[in-house]
Amino acid sequence: MWNNSSVADHTNVFFVCMYSFISVVGFIFNLLALVFFFHLTKSRSQTIVYMTNLAIADVLLILTLPMRIYYHLGFDGLPQWLCEVLGLVMKANMYGSIFLLTSICFDRCMAVSFPMSTRVQAGRKKAPLVCLAIWTLTFGASVTIYLSKGPQVPQKDCFNGLPVYATKPVVVLTTLIMGFGIPLVLMLICSWGLARAVRRSSAAQTDLVDGRKIQKMIVTSLLIFILSFLPYHAILVHLSLYGENIPYSMQVAYRYSLLVACLNTVLDPVAYYFTTDTFRKSVDLDAVRRMFLLNSQGLEANRSRIPKTYC
Repeated sequence: MWNNSSVADHTNVFFVCMYSFISVVGFIFNLLALVFFFHLTKSRSQTIVYMTNLAIADVLLILTLPMRIYYHLGFDGLPQWLCEVLGLVMKANMYGSIFLLTSICFDRCMAVSFPMSTRVQAGRKKAPLVCLAIWTLTFGASVTIYLSKGPQVPQKDCFNGLPVYATKPVVVLTTLIMGFGIPLVLMLICSWGLARAVRRSSAAQTDLVDGRKIQKMIVTSLLIFILSFLPYHAILVHLSLYGENIPYSMQVAYRYSLLVACLNTVLDPVAYYFTTDTFRKSVDLDAVRRMFLLNSQGLEANRSRIPKTYC
């Protein structure tokens, strides 16, 4: 049988390798994304605003990983306040990513389902304010938790320890509902609405729009969201059920679930590169206009259902 020390030795090697991979690949991908968003795009659409903020959140999360690598390499002596602050910065940006991914999905759905609605278009233009609210909420909540945690017994295991208030049912319930449950439900509803709008579009019945590719994009985005964040929140629920007597196996499971959540910083660029490319290359607006000029009788009936390029 494996004892705790031998398990820790082997998992430390794994964590060093995985966090190093996430740090290098995720940083390069997100840095390239920021260069693209800031310098290579001619239009600053609402989706681009959300994606820019998502890339920034991912970069900030990645910047907390080198100290975790340093710790898992076997170096001790890190001050507890540094471990806690870096952990809270990681969590703030993780939930920032969740809210931004949800905002992107909602924005896609509104843009495709109601392209001619002036009210919807006016609401979409408030993307910078939505991003500001997300940053304020995530970091404000993190600072509040850190300041209100009270005195604690110093921990020797730093990043292997459980998060502040992780075992408190009230905090877990709030985090589960506000930080994961509601965003997941919104993403499911908006993804269904987006798929329905694309399927009912007249352009989707032609070769001008690859409806199957867009639907695969929707499924891919949902799978990335669920696979990245569901394990972490499922483990939080289990931790709250154990109270203070948390077995070592659950502590290990928590560390793995957090690693999986961090892997989202590598998957995010892949997802929004795919999304941007799909809507830019699959929709030829000039061809759509020519097609509907030849079919003027059906123009007004179908115009509101044509997917627009908004990335």
